[in-house]
Amino acid sequence: MSAQAPSAVILVRAERFVPNPATAADNAFQHDAPAGQSVDVTSAKALAEMDAVATALRAAGVRVHVFSDEDHTRPDSVFPNNWLSTHAGGYVAVYPMYASNRRHERRADVLELLKSSYRVQAIVDYSGLEPDGIFLEGTGAMVLDHVSRVAYTAVSHRADTHVLERFCSDFNYEPMAFEAVDSDGVPVYHTNVMACVGTDVALIALGMIPDEHRREQVRERLTVNGRKVVELTEQQVQEFAGNAVELCGRTPDGRRRYIMAMSARARRSLRPDQVAAIEESCEIVAVDIPTIELAGGSVRCMIAGVHLDRRPTQEPEPLTEAVEAINEAHPVTADGQDVLVDA
Repeated sequence: MSAQAPSAVILVRAERFVPNPATAADNAFQHDAPAGQSVDVTSAKALAEMDAVATALRAAGVRVHVFSDEDHTRPDSVFPNNWLSTHAGGYVAVYPMYASNRRHERRADVLELLKSSYRVQAIVDYSGLEPDGIFLEGTGAMVLDHVSRVAYTAVSHRADTHVLERFCSDFNYEPMAFEAVDSDGVPVYHTNVMACVGTDVALIALGMIPDEHRREQVRERLTVNGRKVVELTEQQVQEFAGNAVELCGRTPDGRRRYIMAMSARARRSLRPDQVAAIEESCEIVAVDIPTIELAGGSVRCMIAGVHLDRRPTQEPEPLTEAVEAINEAHPVTADGQDVLVDA
């Protein structure tokens, strides 16, 4: 199994969803809900999209932990990858967040689930840097190459280079920081909207890195071990084509398979040659999430990958008709524990 592609993920099922007013100023991807659409309707649509993502990933053989969020003051809690990352060897990182109304998205129950179900050696918490105005918003701010140990980072006030270097020192990554802007000169707010690193393929909008020398350094670093680079256009980035993530699933007969999870909007923006390049190494799993994308993030932002070894568990009992009925009626649960029996 590739170190790059986790076989388990954490999702947050936010019962109250709206594009966050506190992040609108610097997130060029964010948009308001349709005029006249109530918060209740917006939330209901987003919930259906969250469940669709969980269902699609489970169907691909990925282990999915879903946590319910009933707190109406956390509009961006659907994006847990900004406050949490996990790493081989049993390490977890917790990050400082730019928007003050996002800081209480950090949840002890998520960390407890990781400690109880997986082997966790240490949790490194950088959130104490928030009072100093220093932020690094997890795997939104960094796109991590877990194989070559590189942290690709578009510099912004959400990705401070000092804490980046501290993270890289603590977790043994090489920092690869660069400036990235759109055609209007607006900085890219999160690296993971313009880049995705998989085991054998990377998607990245190299043209959004204005420094030609740095652009070629990034290209070279991505390809040094034979990885294929699929270059995205800025327009494709606007369609969230860069906001994808490679995961390890299983076929119905138990064989491992690699998938590239992205939104249906992102998939539609790709050219046939780009799709073919991705599908040389992984299957594309695309889910339509137009409501969630109003908040300025897409499928990758929704997923916190679990790069940890599982603790041994007892063999599950055979499914009864009653359990099968529960599985069908409730594909996701509130406490992060799977109802569905693992493939």
